[in-house]
Amino acid sequence: MSEDVRLVAWVRGRVQGVGFRWFTRAKALEIGDLSGFALNLDDGRVQVVAEGSRTGCEGLLDWLQGDDTPGRVDGVTEIWDTPRGGYDGFAIR
Repeated sequence: MSEDVRLVAWVRGRVQGVGFRWFTRAKALEIGDLSGFALNLDDGRVQVVAEGSRTGCEGLLDWLQGDDTPGRVDGVTEIWDTPRGGYDGFAIR
């Protein structure tokens, strides 16, 4: 059984104005059992917070770092933590 974790990722590149948050939410829902959000930051990055199984969060991170995202991802910085809860599904903020 996979432990529950919290992934916080900051995605940089051309990731605003291209549907990146929408596709991130769709991918999180496709993976299933993930809650959290995707948020545009003022500096042009997108912050993604996901909580759920380690396997699910790793799958989302793999997608964020891959070539199947909208726009162009130049890099992803992530941190791992214990889940805090309080999210109702996966939201676009």
